[in-house]
Amino acid sequence: MRRKIPSTWALTAFEAAARHQSFTKAASELALTQSAVCRQVAALEEFLGLPLFHRTKRGVALTEAGLAYSRQVAIRLNAVERDTLELMARRGLGGTLELAVVPTFATKWLMPRLALFQKNNPDIAVNLTPRVRPFLFNETEFDAAIHCGDANWPGAEARCLMRENMVPVCSPRLIAPHTQLTPAQLRHYPLLQQSTRPYVWRQWFASLGMEVEGDMSGSRHELFSMLGQAAIHEMGIALIPPFLIEDELRQGLLTVPVIHPFVSDRSYYFMYPERKSESAALGYFRNWLEAEALAYRREAGLDLA
Repeated sequence: MRRKIPSTWALTAFEAAARHQSFTKAASELALTQSAVCRQVAALEEFLGLPLFHRTKRGVALTEAGLAYSRQVAIRLNAVERDTLELMARRGLGGTLELAVVPTFATKWLMPRLALFQKNNPDIAVNLTPRVRPFLFNETEFDAAIHCGDANWPGAEARCLMRENMVPVCSPRLIAPHTQLTPAQLRHYPLLQQSTRPYVWRQWFASLGMEVEGDMSGSRHELFSMLGQAAIHEMGIALIPPFLIEDELRQGLLTVPVIHPFVSDRSYYFMYPERKSESAALGYFRNWLEAEALAYRREAGLDLA
C-alpha cells in the first residue's frame, strides 16, 4: 500500500515559507526561485486538499491548519536532518539509543556509571528522557526503557536489574535527640507519601507484623528525589531505596531511624521491544547494564531471588 506522504521538496519549501512567512525569503534560503517555492507549496496544498496560506496583496500568512501542520513538519524535518548528520558522522557505525528512564534512578544510579560506557563505546550515543509511567513502544521513538514496576509490558522483553529495597529515612534533626526509633514511634512523625504508591507505608509496617489503623499524615510527592528533599528539610520520614540517596546518607543529611530494609513488590527492569532484540547497539548497552547491576547487587548484598 502506497504511503500518504508528500514529497520532501514540497515539505522543505513549505517549512521554510512557514518559518519566514514569506515565499521570497524561503526561496533565498533554499537557493530557489520564488515561483519554484510557490509551485511546491501549491502542490502540497493540492495533495492535502486544503489551503495552508492566505494569499493577499501584502504577502502570505498561514491558515490555522497551516500553522499546526508547519509545527509538525518542522519537528519531523529536524529529526531527519539530525539522524542524517549523525549517520554521516559515524559512517554507519554504532548508533543512538533513545532511552526512557525513571528520573531519580537515572540521575542517581545510571548517570554516574554511564560515562564509562560512553568512553568504552564512543560510537553509541545514549539519550535519556524521563518517563515515570509505562507506554507502548510502537507509539514512541524509544528503543528501550528502564522501568520500576513489574515485567508485564506488552510486546516487550524484560531484564530484571534489581529488586526495590526500601528503608525509612529522615533528617537527623527531625528525630533529635534520638538517633534510632522503634517502628511504633514512627507513627508519631509525618510519614511522607509517594503519590503513585499510597499503600507502601502500610506494606512496610505489615512486613514487621504491624497493622496500622487510620490515615497516615504526611505530604505526597511523585518522585523519590522530591521525597528525599522533603525528608532533608524535616517535613517527615520517607521510604526510599538506599542507592538513590547514598550521597545524602554519607553527608549526614539523611539518617535511617529504623534499621529494617523492606523489599517491595517492584523491581527495576530494562525493557525493550521484541523487534529491537537484534540491534547491536542495544545489545552492547543491555549487556553492560546487566553487568553493572550484577556488580551493584553483589556489592550491596542484594539478591534477585
